Amino acid sequence: MISSINKTNTQPQYIFSKISQWVSGHLEHNPQKNNITALDGVRAIAFLFVLTFHLDYMLQLWNISRLGHLAIAILLAGDAGVTLFFVLSGFLLFLPYAKSLLFDGSWPSAGRFYLRRALRIIPGYYVSIILLILFTHPEYLHPNHIKQLILFLTFFMDSSQSTYQQINGPYWSLAVEWQFYLLLPLLALGMRFIVQRGTLQRRISTLVLALLAVITWGMVSRYMGSYLIAHPTLTFFVPRSAINVLIFFLYGCGGMGFHGKFLEDFAVGMLLGGIYIIASKMPQDGKFNMWLHRLSGWFWAFGLVLLVVMAMWESDRSSPGIWPFFKTFLPYYLWWREILLSVGFGSCVLAVLFGNGGLQRMFSWAPLRWLGLISYSLYIWHLPLLTIFNDQFGQPMMQHHWNYAIIYGLSWLWTIVVIIPFSTFFYLSIEKPWMRLSDTWLSKNKEKPAQTA
Repeated sequence: MISSINKTNTQPQYIFSKISQWVSGHLEHNPQKNNITALDGVRAIAFLFVLTFHLDYMLQLWNISRLGHLAIAILLAGDAGVTLFFVLSGFLLFLPYAKSLLFDGSWPSAGRFYLRRALRIIPGYYVSIILLILFTHPEYLHPNHIKQLILFLTFFMDSSQSTYQQINGPYWSLAVEWQFYLLLPLLALGMRFIVQRGTLQRRISTLVLALLAVITWGMVSRYMGSYLIAHPTLTFFVPRSAINVLIFFLYGCGGMGFHGKFLEDFAVGMLLGGIYIIASKMPQDGKFNMWLHRLSGWFWAFGLVLLVVMAMWESDRSSPGIWPFFKTFLPYYLWWREILLSVGFGSCVLAVLFGNGGLQRMFSWAPLRWLGLISYSLYIWHLPLLTIFNDQFGQPMMQHHWNYAIIYGLSWLWTIVVIIPFSTFFYLSIEKPWMRLSDTWLSKNKEKPAQTA
């Protein structure tokens, strides 16, 4: 009798376990690879931030005053999810370089890196842009738009006002990601000449200084880019035409709000990668790892508080006077936004990596990981599909004064029954085959082991 009761009690858990294994088996690209599973969940959170921002922006959340200023500020700060994506990219892609720089591991092959990144990013992007042009923006097939189309096809759509946030808003961040991919092997090679020598302590100090220099480069280039765009006739001992070329490559378009190349975010992620590699090489019961574990709760609290403060600061820019203590700092928001957001997110990521089992279990929860595994497709497709819902249902319902909670709930239902299934299909049919092809091609040349994120 007791055994039959136990069998009954464990049956749902057993069924869910089997379903979870089946779904994970189809979504995971390489289950044998030593992935940091909790970061799949973190990547899902980054996407959910962006999704929530676009959904709330479409439905004009700021008009729902009963939510309160703080709640609206936090919900409308979801665009910071892009910053979290950049931090994660810097962290994951820098790991093999950090291992080599600090502990003389084999140097990652630039050719293998570029090939894997290209086959991971380009197929899904090209298929999506072809479909969106054919069905929603056929004007880009006209000869008058050939220059803009070339910018999209070469991942420079973030560098011109004529292409920035056109066709599909999230595309601009793919351009920034791709340009970081092109830069990273060269950046790491430059660090190699100054970091990879001497004692471990010296290497760590030099690497930190090098990454601080990258952060400074990101912040200075952001300031200089916006300043030069605001002064279109200004020159510095070179023709303005040459300055405009530098702006195109080093800053991007201007006059469209916040921009730059976001090197601060990637560098913070790279710094986290260095910390993670050091911890992985040190004894688990050693001082460094014990210090990280003890401080993980403080990392989590500090990161969350800083992110909430940044949400309030951003909200006060659009509605001055909500929180008067930000008045003194408002002129400096654009220069400090990214570094403070990336530090906040980075602190939370440290807590997930080195915190107690509860945090890691939360971010390793299977459904959250599944979203993280398909986050690239979700990121590409969520806005076009949300726009369909908003045009066909959301705006008409708002015009007829439907209850906001019902409209909001239906938006999330649309996400569950349309956006997630479509993105899953896109991932399985477009992304994953090219990822497998990447593995096949790279496995034919094993002179150097593949060391990728």
